[in-house]
Amino acid sequence: MRRATPSATLPAIDPRRGRLVLVALLLVLGGCASTQHQPQRDPEFAAVRPVAVQPMPVSDGAIYRAGFEQTLFEDPKARRIGDTLTIVLQERTNASKKASTSTKKDAAIELEAPTAFGLPVKHKGIDVLSASVAAKRGFDGEGDSTQSNSLTGRITVTVAEVLPNGNLIVRGEKLLTLNQGSEHVRISGIVRPVDIRPDNTIQSSQVANARIVYGGQGVLAESNTKGWGQRIFDGPWWPF
Repeated sequence: MRRATPSATLPAIDPRRGRLVLVALLLVLGGCASTQHQPQRDPEFAAVRPVAVQPMPVSDGAIYRAGFEQTLFEDPKARRIGDTLTIVLQERTNASKKASTSTKKDAAIELEAPTAFGLPVKHKGIDVLSASVAAKRGFDGEGDSTQSNSLTGRITVTVAEVLPNGNLIVRGEKLLTLNQGSEHVRISGIVRPVDIRPDNTIQSSQVANARIVYGGQGVLAESNTKGWGQRIFDGPWWPF
């Protein structure tokens, strides 16, 4: 006789342990979501510190005392590495495009029945050698596109480099965290010192090679973003 082998049984899973694992998983996901809401700084737009210069030794005189001098005619405009400059954002773009196309073509060919020895060639009373061709083609197309953007505000940047012609390369960023969302504004470009106003500000339209980045993260940004499944079906490679 064959001996019956004991069947293997799976260990019972404690429901309380399963609930604890689920709660821990939710806490981990919640922590990841909360960290995503925190704005992250971009090293490409990091502030620049001024270049350290060793001061010349100065001896105090009868009236002059080092460290307590005041300049009366110094220009407060940014001109050195590390100086700050306020950029007034006044960006507005409006674009509109409309196209309409309509084509139509008609063609017709008719071949009369030929005759043989002065008599038409017929079979059972039908002209077998007569033919006619007619073709019609038409196309109507129309497209309309409109886009408008607006960005206003102020952002203070630092001078990252002074070019040989005196122009300034500036860059900077501003991070804002409000309630359950965060926003960031980043800008970089080239500024002419003559365009800087007496109050050390300049219009964003006067920044050459400007790169302006505005974005956000958080609940509001996620609610306005398509899910990954919908983005797959809306992608250009989807055949339907």
